[in-house]
Amino acid sequence: QLQASGGGLVQTGGSLRFSCAASGITLDHYYIAWFRQAPGKEREGVSCIGSRFGDTKYDELVKGRFTISRDNAKNTVYLQMDSLKPEDTAVYYCAAGVFTIPTLWNNAYDFWGQGTLVTVSS
Repeated sequence: QLQASGGGLVQTGGSLRFSCAASGITLDHYYIAWFRQAPGKEREGVSCIGSRFGDTKYDELVKGRFTISRDNAKNTVYLQMDSLKPEDTAVYYCAAGVFTIPTLWNNAYDFWGQGTLVTVSS
């Protein structure tokens, strides 16, 4: 139901843009978040965006470098990642959930897309 795309190999300082496209659900009813999991580490929340007002939340590690946005007409959420660092290397997932305030707690999310790998070379 959620299809993430846009991963790849990029050099330090480079940029990538992820897309999370939905089928079978209407994204404007949900908070949409991006999570990531680096090798040997737990999955962590990166950013989320609200359904009605577009309120956003970012993890401190990516604030100022990543930008989340949504296009409800295309049923798609985007994550623009700039100034990438080697520590951003991870498998990235998009997820959808219904609640009233933004959260990066992964247990709050009901629907998950498959992961897409980002490798940032130094």
